[in-house]
Amino acid sequence: MPSSYGTKLAEAFSQKLVKAIYEFSPIEEVVNRDYEGEIDAVGSKLNMLNFARLSEKTYTGANLSADDLTEVNSQLVVDQFKSFYWREKTLNKWQSYIKEPKGTVLEQTANERKKNILTFLLGKYTKAAAGSWYGTNYTTGTVAVDASGNVTGSGTTFTAAMVGCPFQATGQAITQSGTNFTGSQGGWYRVATFTDSTHITIVNDTDDDAASNTYTGPVIGSGATYTIQAASVLTIDNNTTHFLDMATQLKEYLDNNEVPDEDRYLFIPPAGMTRLLKDPNIKLNVPAAYESLIVKGFVTELEGFKVFKTNRLTGNNTSGFYVLAGQRNFLTFADKALNVGMEEDLIGNFGSAYKDLFVYGAKVPDERRKFGAVAYVKFA
Repeated sequence: MPSSYGTKLAEAFSQKLVKAIYEFSPIEEVVNRDYEGEIDAVGSKLNMLNFARLSEKTYTGANLSADDLTEVNSQLVVDQFKSFYWREKTLNKWQSYIKEPKGTVLEQTANERKKNILTFLLGKYTKAAAGSWYGTNYTTGTVAVDASGNVTGSGTTFTAAMVGCPFQATGQAITQSGTNFTGSQGGWYRVATFTDSTHITIVNDTDDDAASNTYTGPVIGSGATYTIQAASVLTIDNNTTHFLDMATQLKEYLDNNEVPDEDRYLFIPPAGMTRLLKDPNIKLNVPAAYESLIVKGFVTELEGFKVFKTNRLTGNNTSGFYVLAGQRNFLTFADKALNVGMEEDLIGNFGSAYKDLFVYGAKVPDERRKFGAVAYVKFA
C-alpha cells in the first residue's frame, strides 16, 4: 500500500474519531478554547492572555485619571498523551470504518477517548475557588494563624481529609478588587498540610502568581472563629437536604462572584439523577433549544444550570462525589491529533495497522477560579 494512501486513510479515520468524540459528549459545552499558540509537540505550552478588570468611577467634573491596562497571563501545558494502536487484516474493513461514522471500531475508540477526556476535565474541580465549596463545614473550636500560614487550633480535631479544603478565619475576609489577585481570592485560603488534630497549614488559593504555595494573609490572634468548607460529605436525601438546596447554593456562589448567567453547567452522577427525580420541588424541563444536547447527557435546566448526567465525576456514593458546577470560562481546553498513520506491517498477509498520538491539556487561571463551584455530597 502506498504510504500516501495509508496516510490519507489514517487522517480520514482520525477526523471521524475526533468528530465522534465531541458530537456525543458534553465536552464542548463546558470548555473554552481562549488561548494563543499552536500545539506542535508533546508538552506544548499555550498562552492565555487576559486583562485585570477596570473599575468604573464616579465623574465629578475633575480631570479623569486613566487606569493602566494590566495583563494577567497564564500558560496551559499540554500534558496528556494518549494513543491507539491496532491491526486489521482486511483493508476493505478500514474503508468501511471511514465511510460509516457509526462503525464498531470508531464507536468504541471514540467512547474510550471521550471518557478519558471528560474524567480529566471534571478532575479539575480542585481548581474551583476556595469559598465556593458546598458540603458539611467544620467550625469546631477556635484558631490562631501566624505569618507563615501555620494554624494552631484550640478545641479542634483537624484531620488529614481536610487537606485541599477552603479555609477562612475571622479577620481574613477581604473585598475583591478586580481579578488580579495577590494573596488569595476573597480572603479564602486552602489547607495545605495536616500535622495533628490542632495543627494544619494554609496557603493562598493561587497557582499563577509569585505567592503561589505560600501564605500572604494577615496574622490572626488566638480565639478566632473559622470555617473549613466541605470538610466532610453532606448527604442529599430530600428530607434534611434537598437536591434543590445544593443547586441553589452552587448558583449563589457563582452569583456572588458575578459569574455570567449564560453557559452555566452542573454535572451529577447517576445516583444524583435518581435523587433529582425524587425531589418534590423540581419538575424536569427540557427546553426545545436544548433537545440536541440529550445525546450528550443533558437531563434538564435547573437554577440556570444545564444539568448533565455522567459517570466521570471524582468519587463514589459511599465516600462522596465531587459534583462540579461552573460556567464555560472556568476551563480552558486544548487538544490535537498530533500524529496519525497507517502502516502495512502484516507480513505475508493483507491489512494495515492504525496508530495515533492524541494530546490535550486544560487550565484554570487564577482569575477564573471563581467561575467554578463544588459540592462534596452523596445521595441517599
